[in-house]
Amino acid sequence: MVKVFSTSSCPYCETLKQYLKEHNIEFEDIDVSQDKKALDEMVQKSGQMGVPVVDIDGEIVVGFDKEKICQLLDIKE
Repeated sequence: MVKVFSTSSCPYCETLKQYLKEHNIEFEDIDVSQDKKALDEMVQKSGQMGVPVVDIDGEIVVGFDKEKICQLLDIKE
């Protein structure tokens, strides 16, 4: 299960989501600017207020850390 905590105004979030789509990775997009409960969950999991935060089967990735995301999702480039 992949969850992307993002906001609609975040260019890095858009780049990350586009990257996941290009590699046919299904994900749940959660807009934390619209959902206080999701924002609290993101901060609790990551310790961060910044987006994007990606939850990949319980592994937290802060920002668009392409190398770590590829490793966790077994994406070969």
